[in-house]
Amino acid sequence: MKILNINKDTYRKKTNLVMVAFIGCLAVLALLFGSILIALFGSEGITESGSTGNFHLNVLGVILAVIVSSIIMNKVKAHAYFNEIMYVWQLKQIHNRIYRKLAKIKEKAARNDHDSLLILAFYYTTQQQVFTLDNNTLTITAVQKSLNEVYEQATEMNLTLELDDFTVDLLDRYE
Repeated sequence: MKILNINKDTYRKKTNLVMVAFIGCLAVLALLFGSILIALFGSEGITESGSTGNFHLNVLGVILAVIVSSIIMNKVKAHAYFNEIMYVWQLKQIHNRIYRKLAKIKEKAARNDHDSLLILAFYYTTQQQVFTLDNNTLTITAVQKSLNEVYEQATEMNLTLELDDFTVDLLDRYE
């Protein structure tokens, strides 16, 4: 997987705009669906407790809004505007897969396995990138330290680690 260079300000602006748009869409659709369902199937009277008895229709409206909003997001995520957001989302998915296998990967890396060192170099490099983009600077020094250790080990063994050689398929060896 090729590591992309992403402008932090652009990424943050797009991410914030997409989150606000998604939440706005969800809110409008929930109100719309809830109103339509109440108009079609709701009870008109108010009970003694002050309730209209249409809570279940409002909940159904919210559920429909979540479904429709998710379908819309799924359709538009292929648009060029979402490239940076989708790239970071894919990196986070890969990080999750690597993290679940990290003990086995580190075990093989300790025995100077090239693929394991490549996976760790990719993991720490992209983790550093994602942490920077998401303003998560609390643990970035630990990530940098781990990345330096991986490259020092590779240098000692005369191994070259080309991050562009990383593929997700490498993780299948660590079941």
